[in-house]
Amino acid sequence: MGQPVRDYLLTLCVTAAVTYLLTGPVRKFAIATGAMPEIRARDVHREPTPRLGGIAMFFGLCAGLLVADHLRNLNSVFELSNEPRALLSGAALIWLIGVLDDKFEIDALIKLGGQMIAAGVMVMQGLTILWLPIPGVGTVSLTQWQGTLLTVALVVITINAVNFVDGLDGLAAGMVCIASAAFFLYAYRMWFGYGIEAAAPATLFASVLMGMCLGFLPHNMHPARIFMGDSGSMLIGLVLAASAISVTGQVDPDALKLFEGSTRQATHAALPVFIPLLLPLTIIAIPVADLLLAIVRRTWKGKSPFAADRGHLHHRLLEIGHSHSRAVLIMYFWSALIAFGVVLYSVHSASMWIVFAIVVLSFVGLVLLLLPRFTPRAPRWAESFVPPRYRRRPRPAAAARSTAPGVPADPAPDPADAAAVGLDEERIPVPAGINGATAIGARSRFTDGRRAESLKG
Repeated sequence: MGQPVRDYLLTLCVTAAVTYLLTGPVRKFAIATGAMPEIRARDVHREPTPRLGGIAMFFGLCAGLLVADHLRNLNSVFELSNEPRALLSGAALIWLIGVLDDKFEIDALIKLGGQMIAAGVMVMQGLTILWLPIPGVGTVSLTQWQGTLLTVALVVITINAVNFVDGLDGLAAGMVCIASAAFFLYAYRMWFGYGIEAAAPATLFASVLMGMCLGFLPHNMHPARIFMGDSGSMLIGLVLAASAISVTGQVDPDALKLFEGSTRQATHAALPVFIPLLLPLTIIAIPVADLLLAIVRRTWKGKSPFAADRGHLHHRLLEIGHSHSRAVLIMYFWSALIAFGVVLYSVHSASMWIVFAIVVLSFVGLVLLLLPRFTPRAPRWAESFVPPRYRRRPRPAAAARSTAPGVPADPAPDPADAAAVGLDEERIPVPAGINGATAIGARSRFTDGRRAESLKG
């Protein structure tokens, strides 16, 4: 079989094009059906924004799989494996649950049950973990119940991790796109480099997932015109988990003949086989960390683990002083560093330059993370030559003395009023119908419809 890079690229482009072209009509459909919830206290956007972006992503997934089925180098994936059909069945179920949640706000426990059922549907059709390569032990075969429980757990954790990180415009789609790109390189190397046909479905899933995210990102970047909602975040989380399960469960390490020679040589040679155990966790390391911290934080406060709050990692980046775009880019940076670092280390595990580069880039990431804490302030005489963010803020007393003679100075702002207009948890929700839908016409500059009406009069 020749190199199917062009077929994968065509599949990716078709998936991205279908997702991109359908997102506009889906946005209008979401507005017409009222899938525009009120702004909650934990939200960072100011205006009601339509959801249901997962509808376009699901049809992009279907288009990508349909095109791949008719390509010469990829149709063997559908002939020799039932995994694409298993993925499509589970994706359809989780997508339907997400659409209903975007419109009617389904209870969290019902969604959790639906996620487990979707994972079970994939397991029944063969997309499951059959064995695990364990360093120092070798290949360990799993019983049917062990494989089922492990598969369901991985799917549920990945779905909720991606769902938790979906809090800023373009964040979840971008992070999953980076993760799927890293996983595509790994799975393609396993297939073409080692000649393992069982890695072909995972490679296809990763390329389709990249297309879904790339097609949706132009509509979802800040300021977002539409949100993917749970229908999109749970869908891409399930596809990402399916890619990892396909490689881990179907690739037999003994077929690679890596467990030969000394223990040290066998460990280094088998590292590409051990990576499926680590790569799904490293790819979603940041979302999983956010998930675990949220559970601990909410439980410590006596709240339900499913109770929403403003304590996620992206919320903390905004509180530090990062802008919306910079916070998203920082999360992109860390996701790419962890995912591609692990993949690169699996290829050249004996090279210390890779470890050194990862350490240096990690230091750069820490500097970028703490940058608002070290924002320099220009001297008074140079303030007219630098951007406003580097200028010193005038003191309240000085501002009062600078008023014109005869004009009373503005009273000092009340701290209670300042807190009321800030981005805190007590922000008054804005109904979805105020000033019309934000997706139609120009964006409103007001957060309260009564204020808009008073100025119109």
